[in-house]
Amino acid sequence: MLTRRHVIALSAAQAFAPHLFVREGRAQTPKADFPNKPVRLVVPVAAGGPTDIVARMLAEKLSTIWGQQVFIENKGGAGTNIGNEYAARSEPDGYTILFATSSLAVNASLYRSLSYDPIADFAPVSLVTQLAYFVFVPNSSPAHSIKELIDYAKSHPGKLTMASPGTGSAPFLAAMLFLQMADIEMTHVPYRGASPAFTDLIPGRVDCYFGSGTLLSYSRSGQVRVLATTGPKRDAAAPDVRTIAEAGVPGYDVTAWQALFVPARTPPDIVRKISADTNTALADPAIKDKLAKTGYVAEGSSPQQLEKLLTSEIAKWSAVIKSVGIKID
Repeated sequence: MLTRRHVIALSAAQAFAPHLFVREGRAQTPKADFPNKPVRLVVPVAAGGPTDIVARMLAEKLSTIWGQQVFIENKGGAGTNIGNEYAARSEPDGYTILFATSSLAVNASLYRSLSYDPIADFAPVSLVTQLAYFVFVPNSSPAHSIKELIDYAKSHPGKLTMASPGTGSAPFLAAMLFLQMADIEMTHVPYRGASPAFTDLIPGRVDCYFGSGTLLSYSRSGQVRVLATTGPKRDAAAPDVRTIAEAGVPGYDVTAWQALFVPARTPPDIVRKISADTNTALADPAIKDKLAKTGYVAEGSSPQQLEKLLTSEIAKWSAVIKSVGIKID
């Protein structure tokens, strides 16, 4: 039998029940308003280079989609490891995103030890671009083709220099694989980013540079000479430029990529939202056209597709690095 005290207690419980339900419902979707403050996009290379340019293009579009500022934080150095570690150690709340390059896969085998794990410490979000590189030389170079560059290097062993955005960077590996397959030698000159490396190439302070299609404007304006592209086929951004494979090194093929990752343990709902909105941004015809003109292919993906790519790329570059015989302490 219900006493007067039981009735009062039940009435009180019913009175509070709606509030308890609301609080529980809110707890289940705590990130529905993401993002509600500025978002940091960590770019693990120096400002001004091709990777930085693409990152800023994406950041601008995401800022419009989200109604929140997406700001760039350049953390260059150590073959992208400084920026990668910085992002890996950031709060896993979605407000720090890594704009990674394919060096994330390369570094897993290139360095004897890393302060982060490219798989365990990151949650994949979305692929952003895929691209081939181009081989640039200064106008003062005696080489007007890949074959002439190879022939000159063989007749002047050790004389030529090859610049890169840093030891371990994707352009560095592309160049090193070329040297190995062409059986030639060049002295490597590492820089802290693509911009300073290319700046030294123009006046001829270095002899060769593997760079992205964002630099094609310099060859079109006559400031440098482009000899070939690293991809498996001619690039839509420069269809008259031959591939390295057809120009004298059969079987050579290097295609790089850029992608978004967040720290591991970032809530899955946030990962899915960033991925979906990134794919929306990359589907914009204006973005796709801008990227295509500089040799980049806008290539969004799901988190699962990016995870598969990262795993396969780690395996691929591990084999290449072992065959080339490169290892960095």
